[in-house]
Amino acid sequence: MTRRTRKFIGTVAILAFVMMYGPVAMALAESRILETPKLVQAALYLVLGLAWILPVMPLIKWMERPDPDEA
Repeated sequence: MTRRTRKFIGTVAILAFVMMYGPVAMALAESRILETPKLVQAALYLVLGLAWILPVMPLIKWMERPDPDEA
């Protein structure tokens, strides 16, 4: 598979993941986080805002892998 194809597939997968993760994170924030103190809220919002990166990093590494003929 060429790098261009991997980038296309990866981009679609990332967009789909973020479109699912966003509403889940918002629902979690509305249901549980509003009951906590302000400092804890800030920390939890920071974690929720950055948590999507961890599952996406392997996909990004896969997308950037060189083509077999480039090596």
